[in-house]
Order: sequence, then structure tokens, then C-alpha cells
Amino acid sequence: MIAPWWLFGLVLALAWLLTGALRRYALARNVIDVPNARSSHKTPTPRGGGISFVVAFVAGMLVMGAGGFVAWPVVCGVAVAGAWIALIGFLDDHGHIQARWRLLAHFIGAAWGLYWMGGAPALSIAGLPLAAGWLLNIAAAFYLVWLLNLYNFMDGIDGLASVEAICVTVGASVLYVLTGAGDASLAPMLLAAAVFGFLIWNFPPAKIFMGDGGSGFLGLTLGILSLKAGWQAPELFWAWTILLGVFIVDATVTLLRRLIRGEKVYEAHRTHAYQYASRQWGSHVRVTLTVLAINVVWLFPMACLVALGKIDGSVGTVVAYAPLVFAALRLKAGVREPASA
Repeated sequence: MIAPWWLFGLVLALAWLLTGALRRYALARNVIDVPNARSSHKTPTPRGGGISFVVAFVAGMLVMGAGGFVAWPVVCGVAVAGAWIALIGFLDDHGHIQARWRLLAHFIGAAWGLYWMGGAPALSIAGLPLAAGWLLNIAAAFYLVWLLNLYNFMDGIDGLASVEAICVTVGASVLYVLTGAGDASLAPMLLAAAVFGFLIWNFPPAKIFMGDGGSGFLGLTLGILSLKAGWQAPELFWAWTILLGVFIVDATVTLLRRLIRGEKVYEAHRTHAYQYASRQWGSHVRVTLTVLAINVVWLFPMACLVALGKIDGSVGTVVAYAPLVFAALRLKAGVREPASA
């Protein structure tokens, strides 16, 4: 069956048009991100633009499902769970939702996605098999919720979250083709097209920010797609986690250091490695392009080795993450800022 390649261009264009419309809406309704002491930007900027690629992607998935290009369980699992999280984020952008209720909504979205994916796939760590079951499903739910939230944490400078999503989805699509599973590339490529339409507005200097709706949607959707990959081959799940390495490592190192100090991890801060880098370098675009280079030059080749069975998935992930952990520590990820900063 030949995929409707015209749909990718249509989804990109739709996301671009909707982002412009959302920018006008945000300006009219004063949905503005005003800089404060914890911000990485200096100019008041409209937020909530990520809803554009949510709508474009969900619409594209419905077309894919109706045409038989993507199985309906995948459409239901990815599109509905993602739309639910985007709605929660959109409401939070317009009026604060208490953290415990947001977290409950996040687990509901994760459970929905897991149900339609058939639960967590069987995996292995360094050759030790992990049979699919309720324990692995619980771990998968926490994995999805963590990805959802870390993507929110990492959406702090112009273009970064968008470029990361495009690198991950395009990289995964190439891996599907290389491993003979080309049909599985349709959903991630559709997401890449939708996010690219938004990136045109979001690339430094950003004319609109993604907002919690868009970032949470991306984190959960990428997580569900990675678990779906694990059902095709365990190596592909590990390849996805490698492609997500920059965000996973920065957010996790930062969180652990803040937890050790007893800080409230849900409070706003600017101690991620990418935030320190943007201040040291005085440039959002330099950090965003550096992340792009890391994905292309280091993480994608490592993911290829794992996907093609040249190296064990868990071992390959550790090797891929090692220099990222070193870089995060060097950039002082999670270190409290001096009082004068």
C-alpha cells in the first residue's frame, strides 16, 4: 500500500497556518509568557502554539487510519492520549491546575496509551529478559509520565523541543526503513511534519512558544511510539531511548540533584544543562543547533548500531548516554544558581 505522501505536506502547512492563528489569539487574549527571574527569554512572547501541531497530527492520523495506512489501535492510543494531555496543558496555560490533578491526568493518558498498545513489550537488559506483565506495565506508565514531564521541563529555549522531536522522529523513521519495517515510519514522520510547521514560528528568535499543551503532548506521544517500536523489536525500543538521550539525560540529572537537595521539583527553575549553556553562550540558536548536531553525529549512529543488532540495546544506551552525563555535569545541570544570578 502506497502511503499518501501528500498528507505530510498538508499536515505541515496546516500546523504552520494554525500556529499563526494561535499567535493572533494569544496576543488578543493576553496569553503571554512574561519573562521573570526563572526565564531563559527576555521578551514577552505568546505561548500555547503547540496546539497547532497537535491538531494537525491528530487530523493526519485520522486520515491515515481511515485509509488503512495506520492501524486503528495505534490511532486511538497515540492520538487520543496525546489530545487528552494537550487539553490538560492548554487548560493549565489559561488557568493553573494543581500539580496533583495534572499528575493524575498524566497517568490516565499513559494508561490509555498503554491499553491500546497492548501494554509494555517484553524487553531485556544486558541479556536478562524482562517478561511483559503488570510490573513492566507499571514501569512503562511511569516511563511515559516521566517523558511527558521532562519534555515540559526541557521546553525552555527557542526551538529546542521542536528540533529534538524532529530529530527523534526522523531518526526513528530511518531506522524503521533500515530494519525492513518501513510502514511503521508513517506515524513518526507525520509528527515530524506537524512539528516542522510549528518550528517555522518557533525557531530562534521565537515568535510563539509551545506551551504545556504542546510539550506534554510530544513527551507522551514519543513515549507511546517508542513502546510501540518495542513490540516490533526490543532493539527498536532501545534505539528510541538513545535518540531521546539529550532530553532524558539533562532532565534526569537535573531532577536527581534537586531531589538530593530536598527542593520542590515541580517549582520553576533554570538549572538544566541547556539553560546554563544558553546563558554561558548568550545564544538560544547555538544551543539548539548543538543539540541537533549531537543527535545527528552521535546518538543516531549509536541507535543504528542497536537497531541493527550490532550491540545490545541496554549496553548501547549506557554507552550513548555516558558522554551526555559528563556534559550535563560539566554544565552544572541541577546545581543551584548563585544568589546573585
